Amino acid sequence: MKMLDLTIPLGVGTPPWPTYEPLQIKYFKRLAPNGANGQLLTHSNHLGTHLDGEIHFYTPGKDIAQLEFDFLVHEAAVVDLSDACGNYDIYTSKMVEERVEVKEGDILIIHTGYHHFGWDMPTADEIRYMVMHPGPDREFAVWAKEKKLRWIGVDCGSADHPMNTIIRDWMPRQASSADKHFRERYGLPLAEYFTDDKYQLMHIEMFPHGIIHAECLGGDIDLILNRRVTVGFFPWRFVDGESCIGRCVAMVEDDEYEELMARKAEMHKTRFGDCFSPQHVEQLNGLSKYF
Repeated sequence: MKMLDLTIPLGVGTPPWPTYEPLQIKYFKRLAPNGANGQLLTHSNHLGTHLDGEIHFYTPGKDIAQLEFDFLVHEAAVVDLSDACGNYDIYTSKMVEERVEVKEGDILIIHTGYHHFGWDMPTADEIRYMVMHPGPDREFAVWAKEKKLRWIGVDCGSADHPMNTIIRDWMPRQASSADKHFRERYGLPLAEYFTDDKYQLMHIEMFPHGIIHAECLGGDIDLILNRRVTVGFFPWRFVDGESCIGRCVAMVEDDEYEELMARKAEMHKTRFGDCFSPQHVEQLNGLSKYF
């Protein structure tokens, strides 16, 4: 068994979710004169590839330390929606099930393609990554509960549509563009589509049912699209943790790993060595009217 890293690089340049504390590092010891290097870190939990825990939005929920390994590691359906959804679009359960088999109790990994706008990419665009990615409506949340999904992973800033979060108030120019898009594509102004009773539904309506999510996935995710594979997320054993930075991996047999590495060798690479497909960016740009 070999592992593929689905985690984005974490450094001082990694953007946290808007307004959250970024990573800050300082040395408090050096080899000379202390005989060892030592660092002090400060950061929020919502930085880089991280898992939102139940108590992030649900007071009586589990903390990160209470999550069992058979919950964190399981069969997953990995779906690519970069051919269906561009800026501000809504993805649906139908789009998912048209592309990959989803079984009851699965982990679901959603490749929107917006990891291509992450800070480690040559096509980096922080606003597009955090503020303009697609997201779901309540229909998707109801379906996820019916499927009894373990957890959901996304390769963008949030499992919620960004315009169904406080970002809508913080980024008025982008909210105006999104409003035009919603009127044209969905026949409703943004405020009437995402009403107050839907606010952050992927957090507020899902966490009481134990369906949490990982955000900001990436790494070599482009190697495993529209298929089933075992996936694991490994946060700290974090008592009272509402969320946690962690490592997300896909697990494949040794012979398949060699095939995937051969594919990776022919693909474009980030400066940190992760592979990516420019075709996904072309698809997203073709689908996206509002930049």
